[in-house]
Amino acid sequence: MTDHAKGRHPAMAATPPSTPNPSVDEPTMPLSRAFIDALDTAPPAGTQAAEDKLPVSLWATAQTSPAAQRKGRYVPESTAHPAKMLPAVAAHAIKHYTRPGDVVLDPMCGIGTTLVEAIELERRAVGVEYEPHWVDIARANLRFARERGRDHDGQVVRGDARQLETLLPPEYVGQVALVVTSPPYGPSVHGLVRMGKETENGKVSKRHYRYGSALDRGNLSNIGHHRLLAGFTRILTACARVLHPGGHVAITVRPWREHAELIDLPSQVIACGAAAGLVPVERCVALLARVAENELVARGSFFQRDFIRKQREAGLLLHLIAHEDVIVLRAPGNSDFLANRRRAPRG
Repeated sequence: MTDHAKGRHPAMAATPPSTPNPSVDEPTMPLSRAFIDALDTAPPAGTQAAEDKLPVSLWATAQTSPAAQRKGRYVPESTAHPAKMLPAVAAHAIKHYTRPGDVVLDPMCGIGTTLVEAIELERRAVGVEYEPHWVDIARANLRFARERGRDHDGQVVRGDARQLETLLPPEYVGQVALVVTSPPYGPSVHGLVRMGKETENGKVSKRHYRYGSALDRGNLSNIGHHRLLAGFTRILTACARVLHPGGHVAITVRPWREHAELIDLPSQVIACGAAAGLVPVERCVALLARVAENELVARGSFFQRDFIRKQREAGLLLHLIAHEDVIVLRAPGNSDFLANRRRAPRG
């Protein structure tokens, strides 16, 4: 977090988020500009103290490599997605916050990692994905799971998650126990590498490093930081309306750098969740590095390592990313409903 992010910003206390507009034609959640601007510098008044009190747990989710976690369980075309969720992260959240037969939703499901892990664990799964290509891959991964004998309900709907309530099949509305998702990090992410004889000039080049067309303004990764936060708040608001009472939302997110400045995206996501009517309950650490006897062994990609090397040469002492934050939010719910769920064992 930047130094100036530690203080209070008067706009956050003085300008609460606007009332959500239910129209599906609106591109983003109509939060006040002051509210969104202030997310860059401080959490809303009172939320920092609440954040500091959130329970924290460590998820050892990278003891095996991402490739090993997906081997034999995802179609080969899945590799091309530039920002795949680690299967063990999704599986850990699903095991902890749901029971067999529960409904798990991912409103930005990509290749369908959340959905595959849900039906592997005998949950029902539904996902929404904007890009047609990834819709096809997610559906292929669900078919592949069924071929392995995983016959629980799983489906993918193509559309913009900001219009979630009009896209989700009616039988899921009010029945979702858990949302597992991650916001897009911008138009360009890690991607895959071509090198040597694979390229025309023999140099290293990058491929599959965008979610979709950079010109498509309907894709949240192309619309800039402030509109991304507003759009993600609208998605969280829709998720709150389809969750059952006391249902959870688990969001994997990490800080990012813009012009060498660290942006505390996890704290911003907590603020977006609060604006959507959700209650922060945990801020966990999901490891992207293997826990060895005396150290963490980072699993950085070629481009991540190259970026760190160049930044260190420029005098900025960065390290490879070793974890993602997992922000856990809860929908308000009546005590009788929650008590009945607690009495039933989880699978």
